[in-house]
Amino acid sequence: MSLTGKIAATSTTRFSTGLSRAAVRATVAGGNAPVVKSEQSSYRGKSTAFTAGVSKTSYTALPTVSKQQRYMSGFAAGPGTSKIPSFADYTKERSSDSSRAFTYFMLGASGAVLTTAAQSSVHGFLTNMAASADVLAMAKTEVDLSSIPVGKTVTIKWRGKPVFVKHRTQEEIDDAAGVNLKSLPDPQDDASRARMPEWLVVVGICTHLGCVPTTDAGDYGGWYCPCHGSHYDVSGRIRKGPAPLNMEIPDYEIEGEKLTIG
Repeated sequence: MSLTGKIAATSTTRFSTGLSRAAVRATVAGGNAPVVKSEQSSYRGKSTAFTAGVSKTSYTALPTVSKQQRYMSGFAAGPGTSKIPSFADYTKERSSDSSRAFTYFMLGASGAVLTTAAQSSVHGFLTNMAASADVLAMAKTEVDLSSIPVGKTVTIKWRGKPVFVKHRTQEEIDDAAGVNLKSLPDPQDDASRARMPEWLVVVGICTHLGCVPTTDAGDYGGWYCPCHGSHYDVSGRIRKGPAPLNMEIPDYEIEGEKLTIG
């Protein structure tokens, strides 16, 4: 069928072609297909007029737009850059006050747990290392004071150490009380060292190097350490020599005629 006139028509066509170039050329030579000006997989064609045996059609190719989403990198671009990674998108949205409170709470709770554990460990260690009741009972020594005459000194053993128990005369009591404390290397008054004026109880060890002094000797009538020449008076106070301190006063009690040390 031949077309003799113009057919005023406008058509819009969208199609996809799968023909090869050779097939297109053969079709064009037969006059059955329009000349394709642009090779695309999809076309939108607009027919404006037809003439006898020949149709002229113009086509506008749809551009293929490739969209690429770009993301800002949170990592350093290379050596020497000051850009640091940002993890703001992964952090929880909370105020600095709540974060600080949680940190303080965790620190306090951890400290309390550690303190309790340390206290329990130390308490258990001390309990196991403490002396038993029978050992503590043996640590006390009792002395019958009625067996010690006036002016005499006896030596007893208490916890492996010698203890001097001196029954002082009134003259010795007055001499010990009348000493000028400013002249003593280790100032102590006699009343603070003897709970009962007639009885003096001291640990019989020299405070210089741990020697045992000689009783009723020395320049002051008390004790004398022959090792390095320390002189103690009748109150057990150092008066002359290298010893820096007075002789130690143990823990004791006097009830009537019984002395309990320890």
